[in-house]
Amino acid sequence: MAHAAPITRPDRKAYLVGGGIASLAAAAFLIRDGNVPGCNITVIEESGVLGGSLDGSGNSTDGYVLRGGRMLESKYLCTFDLFASIPTLDGSQTVTQETFAWNETMKTSSKARLVSNGERETAPRFGLSEGDILTIERLALVPESMLGKTTIADQFDPSFFETNFWFMWCTTFAFQPWHGAVEFKRYLVRFAHMVSGFNCLHGIMRTVYNQYDSMVLPLRKWLDERGVVFAFNTRVTDLDFSGPEGARSVSRIVTEHMGYEAEISVHDGDYVLVTLGSMTEGSDLGGMDRAPLLKGKSAGGAWTLWERLARDRPAFGRPEVFADHIDQSKWLSFTTTLHDPTFLRLVRDFTGNVPGEGGLITFPRSNWLASIVIPFQPHFIGQPEDVCVFWGYGLAVDEPGNFVKKPMSACSGHEIMTEILGHLRIEAEVAGIMDKAICIPCMMPFITSQFLPREPGDRPQVIPKGTTNLGFMGQFCELPDDVVFTVEYSIRSAQAAVYGLLGLEREPPAVYQGKFDPRVLFKAYRALHDLQVA
Repeated sequence: MAHAAPITRPDRKAYLVGGGIASLAAAAFLIRDGNVPGCNITVIEESGVLGGSLDGSGNSTDGYVLRGGRMLESKYLCTFDLFASIPTLDGSQTVTQETFAWNETMKTSSKARLVSNGERETAPRFGLSEGDILTIERLALVPESMLGKTTIADQFDPSFFETNFWFMWCTTFAFQPWHGAVEFKRYLVRFAHMVSGFNCLHGIMRTVYNQYDSMVLPLRKWLDERGVVFAFNTRVTDLDFSGPEGARSVSRIVTEHMGYEAEISVHDGDYVLVTLGSMTEGSDLGGMDRAPLLKGKSAGGAWTLWERLARDRPAFGRPEVFADHIDQSKWLSFTTTLHDPTFLRLVRDFTGNVPGEGGLITFPRSNWLASIVIPFQPHFIGQPEDVCVFWGYGLAVDEPGNFVKKPMSACSGHEIMTEILGHLRIEAEVAGIMDKAICIPCMMPFITSQFLPREPGDRPQVIPKGTTNLGFMGQFCELPDDVVFTVEYSIRSAQAAVYGLLGLEREPPAVYQGKFDPRVLFKAYRALHDLQVA
């Protein structure tokens, strides 16, 4: 997609703190829309890998690892605008073209969204009461300011949390009852157009491979070709500011590399864009015979940097709102590599879905509230034909399992697989499956921290008030209408930050507003009442 770009000073530089999708997107927008030379852009990443939460690693011998998987849908306008400019690795088409074409071939249509007592439910009824529906409608209409820091549990009767609607909603999006009602409301409105097909996961889109291989690698290649500089294993520990109050500019970036402190001078006209916080900070991997550890915010530099920046600077937000409640933001995922097709064959026959078609399978009677996803195979570039991969996670990680009487957080990969096989009522083939399986659990202490109850000002603006050359990006800055815990939010924040800092006379595409479409509202109304949608 061609864009007319403004003329900028050729010596202006941009420093992007963090190597996640927000920074990679910002670099692309700086080049494509801001006419900033790629060689003038430096991405500073504390690890040795790009992609942030859009990760994909490992191999068939030691086991593949996916900390998480983000769903896509057709109204992710900023995401598809960006990737309409990024060729696939083979250069045959753009990533956007590939993704839409793939989802015409492999449409998500679950025939086993919920599995209870070894029985699948196809298109489960929502099971909402009239009171539940009225509360949902009220939340969709009420201003956010009236909800304040209330939780989802503050808004609904306890019976709501035993409905099929809640089991499907909370596992699709990873909500907990104690999460903020404001975020729940935003999701209701943002995905109103998907409610009618929600019990079959209609409209959810996937990439051909995992999102690291299908999105991060092509974007990295495009940036490499344009000379973007990547500073790996470098942690940003502080930013220094200069200038008068109300017009402060970042003048110095303090870094740490290999145990040595260094600094980068930021000159007049340069830009600094910082990805605030991290939902995957402190992640820890276990193995088939060991459980992962629960770490804290000191395990990395993202939260520490935000806390330092926000000290005595109210416009920079309140990181403690999101970082200091690990018991309310943690859960555990797992990636299983299989050197035998038996498991996938049994799940295919049981669910009626081939790999890649069914999406999330949730066990609502699981004490862990566990779910699994069987993606299309291969899920990794270079994955051998005789190897399969699937992913899963649990929301209630401190509860003892139904088949393994231990909290999920204390379980090894072997024990997690035992629990999953139990819910699927797979018994005769257990030994053969286990013998050829590598299950790697991953504990993530901050994975849903962005959902925690918040107030205005807890998340800073993309261009913080009183600064001249600083932009914030990622899941912990404020964007009206859009929803956190999505790839779209990170990319939208990057686009807004770049356009705002460069003073471009353009804005990111407006957030899709299905709530204003009578057809969307009619279908959602009928679905909420368990009426067949025409």
